[in-house]
Amino acid sequence: MQIDVTRDKFPLAQVFRISRGARTEAEVLTVTLRDGDVVGRGECVPYARYDETLASVEAQIAALPRDITRKGLQDLLEPGAARNAVDCALWDLEAKRAGKPVWELAGLSAPRPEITAYTLSLDAPAAMEAQAAKNAYRPLLKIKLGTPDDMPRLEAVRRGAPQSRIIIDANEGWSAEVYADLSPHLIRLGVTLVEQPLPAGLDDALIGMERPVPVCADESCHDRASLPKLKGKYDVVNIKLDKTGGLTEALALREAALAQGYGVMVGCMVGSSLAMAPAVLVAQGALVTDLDGPLLMAQDREVPLHYDEAGVHPATPDLWG
Repeated sequence: MQIDVTRDKFPLAQVFRISRGARTEAEVLTVTLRDGDVVGRGECVPYARYDETLASVEAQIAALPRDITRKGLQDLLEPGAARNAVDCALWDLEAKRAGKPVWELAGLSAPRPEITAYTLSLDAPAAMEAQAAKNAYRPLLKIKLGTPDDMPRLEAVRRGAPQSRIIIDANEGWSAEVYADLSPHLIRLGVTLVEQPLPAGLDDALIGMERPVPVCADESCHDRASLPKLKGKYDVVNIKLDKTGGLTEALALREAALAQGYGVMVGCMVGSSLAMAPAVLVAQGALVTDLDGPLLMAQDREVPLHYDEAGVHPATPDLWG
């Protein structure tokens, strides 16, 4: 089997800001597996927060044996971007070989569209209000926060989009004191979920704190091994394939999280439709789906996912799976 890795850049429709920085393009790695005439593809987004770079992930993939299997991959690579791209490419390859969709190979029900959140990046309150007003027709908005001065931003978004449901992503940017100050206002402002309010290493402070709306673990939850440390702190886990290391572990994490009483959110890094396609399978029936990466881009894959009022639709075979 031939394993090829390419670097691809996709310009964003506008500057995307979170509490850790800003970007104007998405840089991704595309893995292409070739077995004779059969081709499988996967995508990952190396993330500096987890000490990943394009070069380091490329090196991990280059070191894999050419007869790699999905089962063997789980043992050779830790959860992360490299394993994700290869795992998803292997699923795609298996589906193409079998002439069956991935959902059928995985024993899942036929997937349906899922309403996805649309993300408003961190900005001045007036700019965020304008973003919200422009997207007020969307049923679910996710707002990037994570500073000590976020209440005016939250108020501004609510003014701009008075009917939309709102979820907040603080990206580890708050202290326990900031979260405690904001939390009494969340219900009033129609917030339905708060994602990773505190840094992952300091989230023990959530134990015993009042949670007026569900709190979701993102940076604190990577795979099934993360679950024991979340008890008493979080109500929901955010499953991202670049954290779990692919679809294989993402499906296992979803099953384990639900069995332990957690709600499930399925999220993404800022990637193309190829990265979102496997995640759509994990997102079936999720409490929150946040697979809006392609909606933030000025350019996408040649064969993109379809988005409409019903949400993000499952991929067609010429994209993935």
